[in-house]
Amino acid sequence: MPSKSNFGHVDEAIALLERLKALGIKLSMDDFGTGYSSLSYWHRFPIDTLKVDQSFVRRMDDSQQNTEIVKTIIMLGHNLNMDIVAEGIETEGNVQTLKNLNCEYGQGYFFSKPLPVTALEDLLNRTLYQS
Repeated sequence: MPSKSNFGHVDEAIALLERLKALGIKLSMDDFGTGYSSLSYWHRFPIDTLKVDQSFVRRMDDSQQNTEIVKTIIMLGHNLNMDIVAEGIETEGNVQTLKNLNCEYGQGYFFSKPLPVTALEDLLNRTLYQS
């Protein structure tokens, strides 16, 4: 558990994030549910997008309980008017489960391995012109 001193400047951080949002910058909370992402603090931040950590997504197929955890994170984000990105998607089953849970966005090896910019541009162009 982080010490109180780690959160000593929360109000200043929130003010800075509000200034960034005023400039039109969208903010995301990465790796939600791991490390120091404390419910007592993160909901105070002006976040647009919540990213579900890959450790949760990868365990969805292991049990219904793990799927329920992801479902709860998605519902929590939606109830706070956030978009949701699921990380670590590796199977069609992950995609279908996340679609059924109303997750808007996903990233992971199922879609593509990390690419250099030029290869990404080629992939996007091929995808756009196939539609």
